[in-house]
Amino acid sequence: MTKKEILEDAKKHDVKYVRLCFTDIHGVIKNVEVPIRNLDVALDNQIMFDGSSIEGFARIDEADMYLYPDPNTWLILSWENPAYGKVARLICDVYLPDGTPFEGDPRHILKRTMKTMHDMGFTALNIGVEPEFFLFKLDEYGEPTLESNDTGGYFDLAPIDGAEDCRRDIVLELERIGFSMEASHHEVAPGQHEINFEFDNALEACDNLQTFKLVVKNVAKRHGLHATFMPKPIQGINGSGMHTNCSLTNKDGDNAFYDPKGPLQLSEVCMQWIAGIMTHARGFTAITNPTVNSYKRLVPGYEAPCYVSWSDANRSTMIRIPARRGKHTRTEIRSVDPACNPYLAMSVILASGLDGIKRKLNGRQAVNKNLYALSREERESMGIVNLPENLKDALKALRKDETITTALGSHITAKFLMAKHTEWDNYRTTVSPWEIEMYLKNL
Repeated sequence: MTKKEILEDAKKHDVKYVRLCFTDIHGVIKNVEVPIRNLDVALDNQIMFDGSSIEGFARIDEADMYLYPDPNTWLILSWENPAYGKVARLICDVYLPDGTPFEGDPRHILKRTMKTMHDMGFTALNIGVEPEFFLFKLDEYGEPTLESNDTGGYFDLAPIDGAEDCRRDIVLELERIGFSMEASHHEVAPGQHEINFEFDNALEACDNLQTFKLVVKNVAKRHGLHATFMPKPIQGINGSGMHTNCSLTNKDGDNAFYDPKGPLQLSEVCMQWIAGIMTHARGFTAITNPTVNSYKRLVPGYEAPCYVSWSDANRSTMIRIPARRGKHTRTEIRSVDPACNPYLAMSVILASGLDGIKRKLNGRQAVNKNLYALSREERESMGIVNLPENLKDALKALRKDETITTALGSHITAKFLMAKHTEWDNYRTTVSPWEIEMYLKNL
């Protein structure tokens, strides 16, 4: 959209406020809200904010930053209360006063990695994500509990799936604002749900995922529920992942992963991509699985991958190749969870795959055995290594992986490591209820 079209649309729909949104390094959406009279100023990139107030952005002596709205992200927020006038949003890139992109802006990091992709002769990274989430009841004070409002399981219907109406309302709201959703269904655990996106280019897919989270939380609240994208809120049941389906488009507009004459009808580029992902999997896990809680999900027995491996069908591997071929050929990366910053997660996945293509890495052999049934020694004899088992190990692997730290840039790498080491230390020094129950009476 052009500036003129946005101003006309705002007037036509009687928009009163505009949210200028951006994302911090932890994937949290932030915004500066301006009245409609300042929309013209905002579209001229003249809205400034204090970057030192955002964790991981800037020091207090270099705080001034500008928001550059992306006109293609203009959206009227249909779920907002219209009592005081309609609200719209624009997703912004963050710039410094000298007119250069801010190195700590996750959206800029993804754009930079996509430029590397373009320079290598690929025109698009196509992404389809499958985010899972839990819906929990609220208590009498409006605070979230861990009580589900249903006892449903995989693909169940009402009345067992007690949140069917809420999930349908979420999809309808998303369709209302122009999203194309592929499917929605109840997941394995009680209270757990999944809504799948149709494929889109990487940048728009990340923008849409951030909007998706806002819609899910707001619609859930209307139903008296709390939606959480926490990877493992309850022990003993499945956690929430975000399977990430990827393919590259070549300069001829074809799917670069498909070759009807290749093994499993996969191209050499696809095999090199898989090898790159596997080579850097331990290094990027801190980004794709960024919380202490993320590693409570990556354990055997709950359908979450724990081992760096791939297969065309085996769901115990980290990378799976879904059955459809031709333009639908894709790699499904199953380790990613919905707590990640999508811009950074897609950046490191893309950088890893491109490194495999650039260096022509050899594709490793597909694994067709149930990895959960093998011992560690058996897996290691097959050359299969574990994903990091906790955040501390993941941060160590990140620090050592030059491809990943280069993709992130020195600013985000340093700020991310600092914040996450603090998170790990706070967790490590906290005495948990499990320890009290286990040791207080017995020792």
